[in-house]
Amino acid sequence: MFVGFRKNNIIISVGVSLTLLLIGCNDSKASQCQRLIKTVNDGNSLVEINKGTQVATSLKLAKDLQTATEKIEQLNLQDPKLKEYQTRFVKVFTTLSQNINKAGKALNTAKLAEASTSGRKQIQTARSEIDNALKAAEIAAKQLDVLGTQVNKYCSQPE
Repeated sequence: MFVGFRKNNIIISVGVSLTLLLIGCNDSKASQCQRLIKTVNDGNSLVEINKGTQVATSLKLAKDLQTATEKIEQLNLQDPKLKEYQTRFVKVFTTLSQNINKAGKALNTAKLAEASTSGRKQIQTARSEIDNALKAAEIAAKQLDVLGTQVNKYCSQPE
């Protein structure tokens, strides 16, 4: 009887292990949502931390946002709707990164401009480039907010 009990115990243990393994391998909508939201939030925090900073920080922020974009892009999501959101987040983060980079470079150009007529033209051109880049970044940030709301709504729906 003891041997039979042990045999059943092993069969049950193996069965439970296989079940847990299969459940663990099944990437649920909830776990995919968590991974996407965490990765996007990490990118968002970069922007919040570095708001209103100088040239070097702006250029580093642009590079960090590009890294965040790559992390979002590399998420292995299976849910079709989440994959769609992933693609949209990549586009928005790319836009943010590119425009913050443009603004940082233009700000650097303005800082290096000499006190002369040509220097004033450089500053005016840089100011225009900064304004355009920041407007585009602001639009992207608003898209990011809307997209975040949509993902939260989708992820809160039952599977």
